[in-house]
Amino acid sequence: MRVIGTKALGLRTPIIRESDDLVSVICQTVKDAIKHENIVINDGDIIGITEAVVARSQGNYATIDQISADVQTHFKSGSHIGVVFPILSRNRFAMLLKGIARGAEKVTVLLSYPDDEVGNQLISWDDIDDKNLNPYSDFLSEDEYRRLFGKTKHRFTGIDYIDYYKSLNPNIDIVLCADPKRILDYTDQVIAADIHTRARTKRALLAAGAKKVIGLDNLLTKPVNGSGYNELYGLLGSNKATEDRVKLFPRDCDAFVERMQKALRELSGKTVEVLVYGDGGFKDPVGGIWELADPVVAPAFTSGLKGTPNELKLKFLADNNFADLSKEEARKEIEKAIQAKAGVDQMGKMESEGTTPRQLTDLLGSLCDLVSGSGDKGTPIVLIQGYFDNYAS
Repeated sequence: MRVIGTKALGLRTPIIRESDDLVSVICQTVKDAIKHENIVINDGDIIGITEAVVARSQGNYATIDQISADVQTHFKSGSHIGVVFPILSRNRFAMLLKGIARGAEKVTVLLSYPDDEVGNQLISWDDIDDKNLNPYSDFLSEDEYRRLFGKTKHRFTGIDYIDYYKSLNPNIDIVLCADPKRILDYTDQVIAADIHTRARTKRALLAAGAKKVIGLDNLLTKPVNGSGYNELYGLLGSNKATEDRVKLFPRDCDAFVERMQKALRELSGKTVEVLVYGDGGFKDPVGGIWELADPVVAPAFTSGLKGTPNELKLKFLADNNFADLSKEEARKEIEKAIQAKAGVDQMGKMESEGTTPRQLTDLLGSLCDLVSGSGDKGTPIVLIQGYFDNYAS
């Protein structure tokens, strides 16, 4: 019986720059791992590649001025633009707000309180309860917010995001409410800046009488003055690159993962599944922050990663079905049960109750994100082995 099941290894690569042949870089990295780390590539292994290096190798960038120019193609010159429900982030949203503000006469930002869409808190729910507020109905001007809560800093970044966002351009004002329609008290020209709830926000604003509503996913969907772009997600998934430009979410990823899989097959003789991953889909229980600020966990993946886990709950089998057997007898029966479930959908069966009901790519992308991190580990490539094995393997 094997002792090691699933393992995930971060692979170090050279610094990847614009115009690098990423497929060749990754293949060389795998070759080096095989040679120097005694790695053996198997059928069913998985290679995860962070979206950042894919976008960087594509040169998929946009400047503040290019963002501003695209804003002006959607709104009339001199417009007062409302920006609804941005996340609280220096590297995710601040640069986009600079571009929006540069393309408008005035910007009113409606922040959701007590926290943003991904759980970053301006204040706590305990603070809300203490003041007897309902964020979905109680609208707060900046002055009212300060009177109630004073200066508030994010517990991890130490940033007062109201002050910070206002400092980006003198034409920016801040108001607060969890009802997006309150922005219409100021302007009927609106950018929905939320990520996963953007479709609902757009519908609510248009139904309430907004004249023009777009999302961040509608900006930079094509090149603007030589910029990069993403036809599916626009500015969603972008990150600060320099003080003047952002790196966009990568494009053409479906073709990339197919090329990558083909190259790995030529290198190893094995069928390796490939995915491009961004933020993992997990939540910090202390800060309450949900990590997923990208529009999806995995923008592209090979066909072997489609679907959801089809697993049995080992604890349930041990505690219920075979609880009266000896350890050795139980082990054999559990192995038989696992082998028998191959090709049989376990959805709704008690034996699978409690297994994580998520897409494989969301689970794998989250694993990759945790292994590679977002700092200085230098491992934008993650090799996962044994993920599809089980107790009977």
